Amino acid sequence: MLRLRSHRDFVAVLKGRRRVTSTDIVAHYLVRDDASDDSAATVPARRLGLAVSKAVGNAVTRNTVKRRFRVLACRYEDRLPAHCDIVLRAKPSASHAAFSSLDEQTSKLFDAIARKTGRG
Repeated sequence: MLRLRSHRDFVAVLKGRRRVTSTDIVAHYLVRDDASDDSAATVPARRLGLAVSKAVGNAVTRNTVKRRFRVLACRYEDRLPAHCDIVLRAKPSASHAAFSSLDEQTSKLFDAIARKTGRG
């Protein structure tokens, strides 16, 4: 899974106002229609952005949450549409959540995104 790198891409996903939520995670998503824009688009390019604010905890805690989110996003990325941008936003409770709980929530969120985009 590639990374969302520019602020412009993050804003595009967040302004799209399409999201699904769970107890500890909010997933904002946008299905791009840029498949014809460049030749590199022949490979499905799902991109992930992470938003973990200081409300979640100190730097060590925030980085732990981000590492967990990256692992879980890679685990379930095949459930998403081919050209999907997703921003996972951590709620403050994510810092105390067990990995198994985050795993279950991520699975349900990605399934909901697939269902809402017509892939599921």
